[in-house]
Amino acid sequence: MEHTVKSYETELMQLDQKVSLMGGLVEQLLGNAFAALERRDPRLASEAIASDRAIDQLQRDIEELAISMIARRQPMAQDLRTIVSTLKVAGDLERIGDLAKNVAKRALVIAPETRPQSLILGLRHMTELATTNLKNVLNAYLTRDDEQALKVWRSDTDIDALYNSVFRELLTYMMEDPRNIGLCTHLLFGAKNIERIGDHATNIAETVHYMVRGTTLVADRPKDDKTSVTLIDKD
Repeated sequence: MEHTVKSYETELMQLDQKVSLMGGLVEQLLGNAFAALERRDPRLASEAIASDRAIDQLQRDIEELAISMIARRQPMAQDLRTIVSTLKVAGDLERIGDLAKNVAKRALVIAPETRPQSLILGLRHMTELATTNLKNVLNAYLTRDDEQALKVWRSDTDIDALYNSVFRELLTYMMEDPRNIGLCTHLLFGAKNIERIGDHATNIAETVHYMVRGTTLVADRPKDDKTSVTLIDKD
């Protein structure tokens, strides 16, 4: 929808540009955080942690512009939904940045540890899925593609299934050898942070649906995290 006031159109474009930039920084932070964890690289972990400041600043910039637009333009209908939705998307991106930063903090702590490389495989697959969902849902936001957003919304169960598998595997390592408890506990927290990143991508998908359709999703959110009731069978 075009607007008669060109400056209004420009401001709406600026919101999208800032969300796009914020999303790119979040993707980069997540990638660097996991790379630091996988490579045992404290320098990269520290750089990833520091990069979260730029994400926080972009969220503040988006909030300031959005509030200013609401006050000055008094938007209605689609325009109001777009601005409010942008605020929600920025909030979820900021939270994803925090969760990715937490992964980098875990990487910093366990950098001196030696461990079997197989321990990290499940987290790698989780990170790849979470990154793909994040890329796809940001594209859905920028193109106003409700169908693509719904695909992300439905696929969160894949990340949950991987998390369940990682949870069981790490718990088994801890039970087999108490010396693994410290390392595996940090990896479990890292895996949970990645699982939560998937949840926030799902939040964004719901926001895109509302922005495009003007209605909220009424179906139950697909979830498959069974770790709260997981039991390890005894031999």
